[in-house]
This record gives sequence, C-alpha cells and structure tokens, in this order.
Amino acid sequence: MSSEEKSHGPLRSFGRIKSRTLKPRQADLFDSLLPQIEATDERVAAAVASRRGIWLEIGFGGGEHLAQQAARNPDVTFIGCEPFLNGVGSALRHLDDAGLANVLILADDARPLLDKLPDASLSRIFILFADPWPKARHNKRRFIQTETVAAFARVLKPGGIVRFATDWANYADWALERFTANPDLEWTAERPVDWTVPPADHVTTRYETKGLGDCKPVFFDFVRKG
Repeated sequence: MSSEEKSHGPLRSFGRIKSRTLKPRQADLFDSLLPQIEATDERVAAAVASRRGIWLEIGFGGGEHLAQQAARNPDVTFIGCEPFLNGVGSALRHLDDAGLANVLILADDARPLLDKLPDASLSRIFILFADPWPKARHNKRRFIQTETVAAFARVLKPGGIVRFATDWANYADWALERFTANPDLEWTAERPVDWTVPPADHVTTRYETKGLGDCKPVFFDFVRKG
C-alpha cells in the first residue's frame, strides 16, 4: 500500500466532481428528492434486511441505465453510486420523471459502501464504462483492482452476477485478468459474441453512444460460484 493510501485512504478512481452549474430543476432535486433516497447506512441496512433483491451500479454516469433497470425491475432495490454531481443531478431527474421509488443514491465513492455491505447481500453489480485512466502511470486509479474484485465476490450472493463494460481495449484486458484470477467468480462467456454483443438486458447509456474509447464496447459477465 502506498503512503498516499495509508494517510488518505484509497486512491481516487474518478476525476472531477462537478463540471458545470447544476440546472435549476436538478439543484432543486438535490434539496427535495436526494434526502429522501440517499443511501444512508440505515437505509442500506433496511434494504438488506428486507430480503428484496439488491442491485448495485457503480459510477452510473447520467443515470439512464440505473433508471431504466429500476423501472424494469420494480421488485428490486437499486443502489446507485456516482461521485460526479452533475451525473447525480441527471439521475435524480430521470428517477423523478419516472416516479421510481426503488432506488437509493450515494453521491460518493462506492468503495466505503462495499466495505460495509454484509457478505452475500447483492444479486447484481454493474460497472459500466468507468473512467479508464488510460495512461500507465494512472492505472492504479482504475476502479477494477484485485481488491475491488474480491469485494464484489464477497458481497455477491451465490449465482449473483457482476457486469463490467468498457470501450478501452487495455482496460478490458486489465479487468479480465483480475476477474478471472478470482477463484470465486466464473466468466460466463463461451464464444466471442457473448462479450462483443450487448446483453439482452443492457440499457445503452449516453456515454456509450459517444464512442470515446479505442475499441468497440465489450461486456463481461461473471457469476459468483455457489
């Protein structure tokens, strides 16, 4: 562990927290809606105790995927984590427009939440198009590390699935190496189409359509062994 990690906690896996002034409605939702659905320790614990399925999305961007998955799966409790405040504002608007009541929002780093979650408490985890930190000297800031993959395996129920998607070739290789090295997770792909074609339940995000990476999107699903 580096001296920075020892003194200041884990390295940040995300860049800027805010880029532009929030739109008036989004700012209002920070004051009115977010306090009602903030992923506090108490609300997360209640969700776990309820025995409903819990799905976690780490870095939900503008919230399109989070909101549509929540609408499709009303019997599931969703926890969305995103430190970028403009993204949180966008997600709040999507949730408010759809009248969704099965989502909790954490406007912060997901790693402290992962550390607090009980073993085998989640049914699904999504990490879609996370910051690739493409320069080699910044790779240590990538969210996917041996430690975070181990955390995914710990909090997933047997049969639970973690999905990682990226459009950066080096990050795809990096992630695949770390996921497949974990003995508790199994890659579900059997042929190239299983990772080069979006899964049937995938929701295309605004970021994904921009095509900012250096390869076509790939989708890796890993199941928690029983």
